[in-house]
Amino acid sequence: MIFDFVPISLEQQDIYLQRLAQCPVVASDYSFANLWGWAEAYGLSWCWQKDLVWIRQSRPEAALWAPVGPWDKVHWPQIFAGLPTGMRQFCRVPHPLARLWQRQMGSAVGLDSERDHWDYLYTLSDLVALKGKRFHKKKNLLNQFVKSYAFRYQPLDADMLDMVHGLQSDWCTWRDCEASPMLAAENRAIEKTIAAWRQLRGLMGAALLVKGRMAAYTVGQRLSPDTLVIHFEKGSPEFKGVYQAINQMFLAHAGGHFRYVNREQDAGDPGLRSAKISYHPVAFLKKYRVSG
Repeated sequence: MIFDFVPISLEQQDIYLQRLAQCPVVASDYSFANLWGWAEAYGLSWCWQKDLVWIRQSRPEAALWAPVGPWDKVHWPQIFAGLPTGMRQFCRVPHPLARLWQRQMGSAVGLDSERDHWDYLYTLSDLVALKGKRFHKKKNLLNQFVKSYAFRYQPLDADMLDMVHGLQSDWCTWRDCEASPMLAAENRAIEKTIAAWRQLRGLMGAALLVKGRMAAYTVGQRLSPDTLVIHFEKGSPEFKGVYQAINQMFLAHAGGHFRYVNREQDAGDPGLRSAKISYHPVAFLKKYRVSG
């Protein structure tokens, strides 16, 4: 097989989404918005081979991501036999595909868990209702925000992107993004996503406004028929409870028919891991580093 990798492009977004819909399980990494936003940070490119889209990263190290397409209709031993020696190291491989490879190829495939890249999955109804002792602190912070500020909930649209940019810029000043490679890369991914808002399919979000100022914003997207993914969520430290408020209100207003919420991974950051666990995930979408 000949692999000709080219940059991620908006022009192939629709056909990529068709291939993505054929995957039995969709991890947050593989949404087109995620590929587009983080392409520079990870040096992402892709290659189209028959029914599969191959994704390659060049940073922080060279590796393939899981192929995108109808996994259960592919004869993987034949595919792997045709891979060049340098193309048999994979990362971010979702659990179902990793196990499928093991079933078809046995000990020829080695798996190592990538805990930092596991997706956190929640029941949407839990995050809206915030019932019981386990959500007591979240509900209190939500109520404090509601009682303390004259706020307005507003679905996010293209006319509000300048305000999103402004809050994001302020947030990076507060958090000193340039001193953190991870936050700096995330900031660039957010700015790239905002710039392509009108071109990216299915993006939705919301903002909380206090006295005409944006206090928080969130950006999400349909990931699969039953799952909504949250890509970005930022709030001003000036408003206590603003994160609990934007999270709960967006899901209550826009959650619709979704059953689950995917809040992506924690990237190994201890503070982010603690915050995600505090919302009591009902499951993880595990991912693996695979050698074949």
